[in-house]
Formats: sequence, C-alpha cells, structure tokens
Amino acid sequence: MRTTPLSENCRNNLQRRDHVCFGISPFNSYFSEERIFKLAQWGRGHFRSMHFFMPDIPSAYTLEALGYTAEKAAWKARRQCQYLQNKIQRALASAGFSDAEARSMVLNWETLSINAQYVALYSEVQKCFENDPTFQSDCVEASRWVLERRVSDETVLTHEMLRSAARYLLTEVPLFLDSAAIVGKETSVFCYHQRVQFLENLFNRRLPIGPSSQQGFVVIEPISSEPPQSTTVHQGARP
Repeated sequence: MRTTPLSENCRNNLQRRDHVCFGISPFNSYFSEERIFKLAQWGRGHFRSMHFFMPDIPSAYTLEALGYTAEKAAWKARRQCQYLQNKIQRALASAGFSDAEARSMVLNWETLSINAQYVALYSEVQKCFENDPTFQSDCVEASRWVLERRVSDETVLTHEMLRSAARYLLTEVPLFLDSAAIVGKETSVFCYHQRVQFLENLFNRRLPIGPSSQQGFVVIEPISSEPPQSTTVHQGARP
C-alpha cells in the first residue's frame, strides 16, 4: 500500500505503528470484500491493532439531504450497512480473524454512541459547528464533495441540503480528532483512500478545532502492481 500522511505529526504517528482505523463508507463500491480483505491484511502486518469505522446510522443524513424522508433514509441506511457489515465480517474471516474478533473491530453507531470519549468529542464538534461560522462553513463545503457525486447536476445543491448533509461529517470528525483516545490506544492513524480540503485544513491546524497530537491521518492507496478492482456494483450500493 502507498501511504501519504497529511502532516509531519501524521507521519510520526504512522511510524509508531500502534493503531490504525480504516474508514469504510456505505454506498461506496470501492469497498469490495476483496478491498477490505487487503486492508485487513495490511493493517495486521503493519500495526499492533486495528479497527474499521462504519458510519451506519449516520449515513441516513446523506440520504435525507438528497430528498429521502427520514423513514426511507433510515431503512436504506440499515439495509446497506447490514450488507457492508457482512462484507467486513467475511473479509476479516478470510484474513484469519474469528467472528468475535471481527465484531469487536467494527466501530459503528451502536458502539460509538455509548463510548464516553466519542460522545464528549462529538459534543465538542457539534458546539463548534453551531457557534463558529468558519468551522460551519468548512463543514458545509466539505459536504458538497459528498453530495456532488450523487447528483447529475451540481447546481441543485442548495445551502440547506449541504447543511443537512454536514450532520454526517460531524459524526466522523471525532474519529479524525482522537480515535486513539476513543479506542484506548497511545496513538492512532485514520486511513482512507481519498483526501479532501477539509482534512488538509484540519490536520494542518487551519480550523478552530484540531486533532490530538496522538492522532494522524493517512491517505492509503493500492500500489500500481495490484490488480484493478472489479467494477461490479451491488444492486443496493447507491441510493
């Protein structure tokens, strides 16, 4: 895997090899079972422990922003995330983990909503969003990056839609700020295959809120010698 830390502090935490948290997005065909298996293999070979973050319940916020009713959005999110949970379980089983180990490695809303460290960070993030116009603006603009991939015409994206979708991002930010504290590790790096300006700003201390010194973010990509990913998309993979 090719790794690109977003800052020098991110690089230092990557070199510690203590803990890695992989972001696994619902409704994203990139995360095939094979891809998750490769991430698990790489994580096991390079870190002392790892988790997989799956924003299951919060993914309904994106669907609501696109016009689904709250009930329909919640139903689609549950269905898709159960499908994704099964893929993660199978991938981890193929990597040699037991069912119990695999379940313990998935950070979903059920797990995070009762985690005291996460709850405290999430509250801090929400307050910053409501009270700081700069942070709110950056979050809303970051939501554009998510929604523009799901509409045929970007001009239909209103401020109200983007602000609604920002609720999804706010549930992720605590993991960017301090996933090490959330899972009880000394240091951690959050890994995802794409970089966005919001994360560049966050990890380079350009926002009113910033990550712990024990937290890093790393863009992780397959090296060119790896076979291309299958383009087959599950029927329920997009809203």
